Amino acid sequence: MTVDEIHGEPIDDPFRRLENAEDPETEAWSVEQDARFAAARDGWADRGEWSAGLEKLFRVGSVSTPWWRGDRAFSTRRDPGQDHAVLLVTEPSGEERVLVDPGAVDPTGKTVLDAWSPSKEGDLLAYALSESGTEWATIRVLDVTTGDIVDGPIGRTRHPSIAWLPGGRSFYYPRYLTTDESDEERWLRQRLYRHELGHDPESDELVFGDGLPRATNLGVSTSDDGRWLTVSAFRGTDARNDVWLGVPGDGMMTPVSLGEDAISQPYFDSRGDLWLLTNLDAPRWRLCRWVDGERREVLPEDPEAVLVDAEVLADEGLIVAVRSRHAVSEVSVHDLDEGREVRRLDLPGPGTVTTLTRRRTGTDVWVGWTDFTTPAYVLHADVVTGRSEVYARPPGAPDTAVTTRQVVYRSYDGTPVHMFVISPADAEDAAPRPTILYGYGGFNISITPGYSASIQAWVARGGVYAVANLRGGSEEGEEWHRAGMREHKQNVFDDFAAASDWLVDQGVTTREQLGIRGGSNGGLLVGAAVTQHPSKWSAAVCSAPLLDMLRYERFGLGEYWNGEYGTVADPDEFRWLRAYSPYHHVRPGTAYPAVLFTVFEGDTRVDTMHARKMCALLQRDTAGPAPILIRREVGVGHSTRAVSRDVELAADELSFLSNYLRAADRASA
Repeated sequence: MTVDEIHGEPIDDPFRRLENAEDPETEAWSVEQDARFAAARDGWADRGEWSAGLEKLFRVGSVSTPWWRGDRAFSTRRDPGQDHAVLLVTEPSGEERVLVDPGAVDPTGKTVLDAWSPSKEGDLLAYALSESGTEWATIRVLDVTTGDIVDGPIGRTRHPSIAWLPGGRSFYYPRYLTTDESDEERWLRQRLYRHELGHDPESDELVFGDGLPRATNLGVSTSDDGRWLTVSAFRGTDARNDVWLGVPGDGMMTPVSLGEDAISQPYFDSRGDLWLLTNLDAPRWRLCRWVDGERREVLPEDPEAVLVDAEVLADEGLIVAVRSRHAVSEVSVHDLDEGREVRRLDLPGPGTVTTLTRRRTGTDVWVGWTDFTTPAYVLHADVVTGRSEVYARPPGAPDTAVTTRQVVYRSYDGTPVHMFVISPADAEDAAPRPTILYGYGGFNISITPGYSASIQAWVARGGVYAVANLRGGSEEGEEWHRAGMREHKQNVFDDFAAASDWLVDQGVTTREQLGIRGGSNGGLLVGAAVTQHPSKWSAAVCSAPLLDMLRYERFGLGEYWNGEYGTVADPDEFRWLRAYSPYHHVRPGTAYPAVLFTVFEGDTRVDTMHARKMCALLQRDTAGPAPILIRREVGVGHSTRAVSRDVELAADELSFLSNYLRAADRASA
């Protein structure tokens, strides 16, 4: 056993040997676990039924709001038979053509479209593809009229921000200094470059980034007239950023927001004026105009709703604002000069506005909308009249009848927390049902109503699915986020445990019928839930998780996240992490619930070592009969994947939960 001494405290690490995925001993362990998982899955009698049902629900397809450049509209659509959405252009005549089809580029489904940006005139398109889930992306440029690739490849990028200058001869983009696998810091050094079409990318002009801290992420935008350039810099995923304003080509960058404990998101309107969506002195955000080197507030903070997006219609003297009130979206139209609300846009119901886009001029906007039962579709609205109509729908629709209600419960410290509870619409009795509780609680991410094939499938078979809006997210603004990060991380776990208490106390479910599910930071949540309250749930799915919080910074993108979690290098922050790190709170002789870890070998964000070590430790120390399993998948990573892969992953997760929740229920009878 490996024992480290950290700030004077001995730390046991019994499965350090499983950290290196390429070690023959680790690979042998993984092969053995593959066989164990396969044997268990063979005993899940309804696994095929889950797969068939999910196939239909995932295959409803998808559409996106249009992004207008000139008279051309760019959007994505996925038809039922496609594994990936394709990128389309719609001409002024209405003719529609496919520009980028990841499935045609790579029939194996392992190539995904990570980013795309049309030129200001709409005649060129820069797009980035990555392979096998690694998120290492390569940029190419194609001629929109002919479809021919006219520039690239440009490598060493990751979900790149791409900002064109007028005329289509050059664009700005961030790039890493190296992708050398032997360089442990290859993810930590990013710079901003200007690329001239037709030139060798290795000769691209370095524009910005020298001297910035390690693990800095850069974003870039340009005004439509090309007069202005903004650069935004986040150190990792910190809840603050710096913003600079410059003139393309002169090398001078003027600070707009520097060293502030806040986030400011820069936008240009059609006239080239700079706007800032910011939470400086406004935890629920406000919109300011940048005038003569100063912020001038136009849309003040709402005391109960979070401002999440805005479009400035400069020529029309209007602002369209999207706010989220307890995780439910609303859209309002305001006077440009005074910020006075002039009308609301009607939405189909309580749900989520996913995107808001517009033409360069005019009073039209396009709104992406969804809820728990409805695949996202697009509305076309006129902000002056308030009238709207459906612009585009996905090709298919689910036929599951569900009902959604939003409830409020109290966490252990008395804090009110909102939760969505999704149930069968035709339920005729109040008997407890098998229930999945889902949460995330971190990184300022808001968990809002949105179509989920997994939720639809679970409820269609008589279950209940609950989604808790835990602290650590952005559902109630930046104060809500900070109440669930760093030294306050335990609040997230308490909110989650209290949600389970409410579900049981209200008769929605029983402990024997209650399972939990979460991924990434939500996987950390599930790991903490299993170790802190093993008797509150009977089964858990823990996907791509962080679990060894004393070594997380050494792997994947871990160093980017120490603003959210803390760093072991600091004695006080070490104690925060030590207090809840799931791997360090497994107790021998404890009867743990059934646990399924799911990991993806192409994951470059969260290293698969977390799940391997935790799985091995739980298998060694659990005193109960419930299985501890790990499911690994190659050729995919942390994020976007082929729909066929989504179907099989969800089928395994839901059939696991269904099987072991039913088994626990029978055992308690």
